[in-house]
Amino acid sequence: MAKQMIMGNQAIALGALKAGVNLVAGYPGTPSSEIIEFISKYKSKTGTYVEWSVNEKAAAEVAAGASYAGSRTLITMKQVGLNVASDPVMCLSYVGVKGGMVIVSADDPGPISSQTEQDTRNFAQYSKLPCFDPSTPLEAYEMIQEAFELSEKYNTPVLLRPTTRVDHAYESMEFPELTECRKRGEFEKDSKRWVIFPRASYNNHKRIFERNEKILPKEFSESKWNGVVNSFEGGSLPLAPAASASSTTPSAGTPRNAPAFAAGGISYCYLMEALSILGIKDIPVLKIGTPYPFPKPLAEEFLKSHEQIVVFEELDPVIEENLIKIAGLARVNCQIRGKLDGTVTEAGELSVEIIKKIITTVVECSRSEVYASCAQAHKKITSLNANDTKCRIETTANGENVVSIRPSDYSTTGAPDLPVRPPVLCAGCPHRGAFYAVKQAMKGKKTVYCGDIGCYTLGNAMPLDMTDTCLCMGADITMAQGFYHNEPDRYCFSFIGDSTFFASGITGVVNAVYNQAKQTICILDNSTTAMTGHQPHPGTGVTMMGEIVEKISIEKILNAIGVKPVITVNPFDQKSAVEAVQKASETPGVSAIIFKAPCIAIAQKVGWEKPHALTVDSTKCIGCRKCINELGCPALSLAVVEPVETTAKGKKIVEIDKSLCTGCSLCSQVCPVKAIN
Repeated sequence: MAKQMIMGNQAIALGALKAGVNLVAGYPGTPSSEIIEFISKYKSKTGTYVEWSVNEKAAAEVAAGASYAGSRTLITMKQVGLNVASDPVMCLSYVGVKGGMVIVSADDPGPISSQTEQDTRNFAQYSKLPCFDPSTPLEAYEMIQEAFELSEKYNTPVLLRPTTRVDHAYESMEFPELTECRKRGEFEKDSKRWVIFPRASYNNHKRIFERNEKILPKEFSESKWNGVVNSFEGGSLPLAPAASASSTTPSAGTPRNAPAFAAGGISYCYLMEALSILGIKDIPVLKIGTPYPFPKPLAEEFLKSHEQIVVFEELDPVIEENLIKIAGLARVNCQIRGKLDGTVTEAGELSVEIIKKIITTVVECSRSEVYASCAQAHKKITSLNANDTKCRIETTANGENVVSIRPSDYSTTGAPDLPVRPPVLCAGCPHRGAFYAVKQAMKGKKTVYCGDIGCYTLGNAMPLDMTDTCLCMGADITMAQGFYHNEPDRYCFSFIGDSTFFASGITGVVNAVYNQAKQTICILDNSTTAMTGHQPHPGTGVTMMGEIVEKISIEKILNAIGVKPVITVNPFDQKSAVEAVQKASETPGVSAIIFKAPCIAIAQKVGWEKPHALTVDSTKCIGCRKCINELGCPALSLAVVEPVETTAKGKKIVEIDKSLCTGCSLCSQVCPVKAIN
C-alpha cells in the first residue's frame, strides 16, 4: 500500500479497524474526537457499528454488552471522560470481557482544552487495567492491535493512553487494506461469570493481582514497546520500538556513573531529539511503552547498570515512582531524578527545548567549564573550543572515559514572542445574545451564573463576564441548587449546551425539581456539539451511522420532569429574550429558557440564510463604543475617520469587519443612536 501522512487519531482508528473491531462507541472530547469520525467513514466497508453515545458511561456500557458476546469493541473519550465512565470501567476490570475491549483515554498535558491534567496511567493502576502509552502515531496504530490481543488473552479491558501531541501529530505510514470486521460473537449465558457478586469479585481480585504483579511485568519486560536504546549518532531519530530487554547493559565505553535517561510517550521523542541536537552519544535511554503493569525485571536490570537516572514524562511521575520503588525493593544504589526532586517540571507539557535545558543542567554545563560529575573520575574538564557545540563521552589517551561538553549555540534568544490570542466567542455566536439578554434582565440583582463545559465557557471573558463557576459537565445545574439552598435570596442561573444537557444535565434537572430548588436553567441550543467539532447528539436527529431519526425534544423532557415555565426564544431577538429571562426568573421553582439558534459555523447547513453584513453610518456613530464594550464581538473594532462637519477631528468610530460579520444584528440593537444597520 502507498504511504500517506496519517494523523495520530486516524492511526488509532485504522489500527482498530485492522484489528476487526465490531462496535465503536464514545463521546466527543478533544483530543480524541477524530477517532470515531474517521472510523465512521469506513463503516459501510467494514460493517463496524459506530455511535456517539450520550456520555462516556453509556458508551462503556454499550461496548460491554457487545464484548460479553465475544465481539471486539472500542471506547473513545478524553481523560476527564474517563471519570464519567469509571463506574462501569471499574466493574469491568473485575468481571472481565470475552471479546477484546480497548478504552482510548486521550490525556491533555498543558492542559490545552481540558479542566485537569489527570494522568490515565494512574487510573490504569487504580482500576488494575493494562495500559499502553504510544509515543508516535505509528506506535499507536500497532499498539491498539496488540491491545485487542492482550485483552482477549487475559479477558480484560485494556487502556490506550495517547496524549494531545500524539493524537494530533502526523506520521508517514502505509495505509492498510481494510476488510470486513470480525464475525460478531454470540452471547452465552453464564451468571457465575457475568453477574457481579462479592464472592466472584474476591476471586477475580486474586486472579488480577497474579496477572498484574507476576505475569505481565515479565511479559512486558520482553515487549518491543519497552527496552533500552542508546542516544543517536546521526540521521533520522530512533522513534521505532525500543530494543529488546536483553540489551540492558551500557554500551562499551560508557561509565556506570554516566547519566542515563528514562522516558515514555511523546517525552521519549522529545528526549531523543534533544540528545541528537546536543550531539550526545552513547547515553542509554530506558523507553517505557507499557507503564502499567510496569516492566519490573527490565527496569531492575537498567537500575543496576547506572548510578543516576533522569526521568522525562508528562503529567504524573509514574515512571519515576516505579523506578524508585523497584530500586528500594532491589536495594539498588541509584539516584533517580525527575518531577519529585524538581529536576523536571511538575505540570504542563514538556518540549525539546525544555529537555535540552534539563540535560545541560544535569551535567552542569557552562560556557567556561564543565564539571564532569558523570565522568569516571568526577574531575573538572575545560571546554576545548568555545565555538564548538557538541557534547559526548570521549576516551582519553590513558583510556579514561570523560564527558566532553561544549557550549551550545542552539539558543532561541532574540526570537520574537508568539502573539497572544485569547479564545473568544465567534462573531455571530448565539451564546453572546443569550448571555447579554440575561445580563440586561438581571441588572442590579443578586445573582450567580453557573457555567459548564463548552464554547459557552467563554462567557466568563470580558466584557460579558457571565460565568461565575465552571466545574465539570452537568455541574452547572446542580451547583446552582447548592447556591440557592445556601442563599435563598440569590437569583441562581445555570448555562448548559444542548449536547451537554443530554450528556449529563438531565439528572440535575430531576434533582432540582425533586428537592424544590429555585433556579433558572438556560439551555444554549445551537443544534450541535460545537466545541469538539460539530458532532451530532440526540437532539439533532442524525446518528453516526447516517440514520435520520426523530429528534429528542429538550422542551418535552423539561415539561415531563416538571419544569415550569419552559420558554423557547431566539437569542438574537433581544427584546423577547430579555422579557423571557425576567418572566422565568420571577417564577417560583425551577424554570427554563431554551435559547435556540444554530451555531454560526454550521448555520447554513441547517437552512439558515446568512443576511448581509452590517455597516456603520459614520455620520451617526458618536464613538461611544457601547457595542464593543458590552458585546465583545470580534467583528467590531475602532477606526479613525477623516474630519468632516459631523464628526470631531480624529474621532474614533466603530468599524465592522465584513469578512467576520454574520449580520446577527446584536450590535444594531445595542447601539443607542441607531448607527448600525
